[in-house]
Amino acid sequence: MTQPFHSAAETSVTDEVVVHVVVADEPPVSLPAELRYDRSDPYAVCLSIGMTSTGTVDWVFARSLLSQGLSRPTGVGDILVTPRHGGPRHAVRIVVRSPAGAAVLYIAVSAVTAFLERTRTVVPPGAEGLFLDLDRVLAELLADDA
Repeated sequence: MTQPFHSAAETSVTDEVVVHVVVADEPPVSLPAELRYDRSDPYAVCLSIGMTSTGTVDWVFARSLLSQGLSRPTGVGDILVTPRHGGPRHAVRIVVRSPAGAAVLYIAVSAVTAFLERTRTVVPPGAEGLFLDLDRVLAELLADDA
């Protein structure tokens, strides 16, 4: 089957960004981070915080969650994305939660918007199913049960 949106030149997007991290009872910290998107997992984006040499923390969540969070509060559970809320101007707010605690992250709206635009050239919204490798997904699900 032909995939009309296929671009041999670009199958993934990686953008370096700065994340301002706010954790309860701690001063805010600015950290290097990456936003990543790959056609092999067309519904997801990855936010990787920290330096590769010292270790990173990765959060994987829906690309649509990040996109919708630019204009309105979106998400439940471990990841919440909202337009600027009490943090740096022109920033998107991402709340991440884990059993270890929670943190509030701020990323420049311009960086998130540019990243999402680039992901749309790799896989347009609504076309993710054309790029989903169901055999791989099924194999991963079955491997997890073993």
